[in-house]
Amino acid sequence: MAEKSRVLIIGGTGYIGKFIVEASVKQGHRTFALVRESSASDPAKASLLDGFKNSGVTLLHGDLYDHESLVKAIKHVDVVISAVGSLQLADQTKIIAAIKEAGNVKRFFPSEFGSDVDRSTAVEPAKSAFATKAQIRRAIEAEGIPHTFVVCNCFAGFFLTTLAQPGLMAPPPPKDKLIIMGEGNVKAVFNKEDDIGTFTIKAVDDPRTQNKILYIAPPYNIYSFNDLVSLWEKKIGKTVERIYVPEHKILKDIQESPVPINVILAINHAVFVNGDQTNFEIEESFGVEASQLYPDVNYTTVDKYLDQFV
Repeated sequence: MAEKSRVLIIGGTGYIGKFIVEASVKQGHRTFALVRESSASDPAKASLLDGFKNSGVTLLHGDLYDHESLVKAIKHVDVVISAVGSLQLADQTKIIAAIKEAGNVKRFFPSEFGSDVDRSTAVEPAKSAFATKAQIRRAIEAEGIPHTFVVCNCFAGFFLTTLAQPGLMAPPPPKDKLIIMGEGNVKAVFNKEDDIGTFTIKAVDDPRTQNKILYIAPPYNIYSFNDLVSLWEKKIGKTVERIYVPEHKILKDIQESPVPINVILAINHAVFVNGDQTNFEIEESFGVEASQLYPDVNYTTVDKYLDQFV
């Protein structure tokens, strides 16, 4: 058995980053996290970083905007995973430059963790964010860096906790009425965050995922909105009023809403009306599906996930 790769996570204290750090440690990789000096002194992040250290993560001080520190950090590892947030997506060119200079990286996972940006039909303002991710893909390919692009589709923590209800910030989902985009028959994919971390790390040393898109689309997590509502009704034992929003109204709301509501609405439109996550076949020439590659992963189903809110 070959020794497991050493893994560096950039953006490890972020929303999805912390789950990737945790999965890397659990799966026995020597795990490193790039930490800015400001993060180290941030009380909100202090307990998270302490948790990292206690679980055996090596914290490397450095910054996306400090080339020397980035190269130095990358030289410690074999695999680099970026989980930077939306405001730093374009700046991943700095990671690409540092990987090229370091010259030792066997695989790079850029910050994706959403729908497949090469097969997106999103309208603005989501269109621009997706275009930035696609540009990073092209830059990685152009430099000949071995890579894996992770398409995890919908975060359960964003979408299932409230059943994607506009303006609702915390669970549980409503039990009286639910707003549904479009006709509610388009299928989307919903994954729990720690499962996304697990599948991502599983792919690190897998030759089948090199230079491929890793789609996290387990069969029991693919639902239309109408299917989701029916499942919710079954769990709570009552019928919920379904309010359908026609596409022309959604597009008008996107144009008239402030940031970040307009971005969220545009993503939801692409997912729930256009079917961006399920309107194509995954072909071997460009992609592989995670639950088929790793049938041993006991992932949380949508059905099970919703039980916590009943």
